Amino acid sequence: MAKGNKSKAAKSKTITLKVAKECLQLTLDGKFRLDLSFKEVSVMPKCLPKLCEVEEVDLSRNLIRKIPDFIDYFISLRLLDLHSNYLEELPASVGRLQNLLVLNLCNNRLSSLPSAMGLLKKLLTLSLGMNQLNNLPSSISALQELRHIGLSDNKFTRVPFCISRMDKLERVNLDRNPIVTEDKSNQSINTEKLCLVKESILCEDCLNKCQTDRKMMEDNENWNETN
Repeated sequence: MAKGNKSKAAKSKTITLKVAKECLQLTLDGKFRLDLSFKEVSVMPKCLPKLCEVEEVDLSRNLIRKIPDFIDYFISLRLLDLHSNYLEELPASVGRLQNLLVLNLCNNRLSSLPSAMGLLKKLLTLSLGMNQLNNLPSSISALQELRHIGLSDNKFTRVPFCISRMDKLERVNLDRNPIVTEDKSNQSINTEKLCLVKESILCEDCLNKCQTDRKMMEDNENWNETN
């Protein structure tokens, strides 16, 4: 449910352990998935630590404003979906989800991320679209397994330098951000789609263009850091 469609008067519901167990599903690869989406909860259910062995948790399209510290109980978690909630911040304990592969935080109210995000060494997909972000912590560059990062509909005025240090990154979505050049002309850059793909699938002309554009971006960042 999109934020704009949520009723301000919506009453939060309580999820019991019994209800939570009824929401357990078995994935095609034999893993347990806990689907608590569309439950109209404003806090993560206190019974969740008793189900901490699940590998996928979907709490999307709720009214959640805060992630409790007990999230670090889920040491086996591979997928955490919290899109379309009201999160304004993330606890540092998120960094303890060492087996996380997919993290979806789209459509929240995040204006910053904890440096502990850099501890999610196995993360493959990070979705941060439709938030209030204008920067990423430098620790994000430690996510060397990351393949996809979604940053659309935020407040970035330039491409975060840290993503240029991720060797395996294949795709970056920066749609609809107010990115502008930082030279004297201050003209807008077309950021409708920025894709970082494997060099092996590019033709020679495209590869040369991508390498040139990337070098220009890095040179621009280095110039900014020394001026």
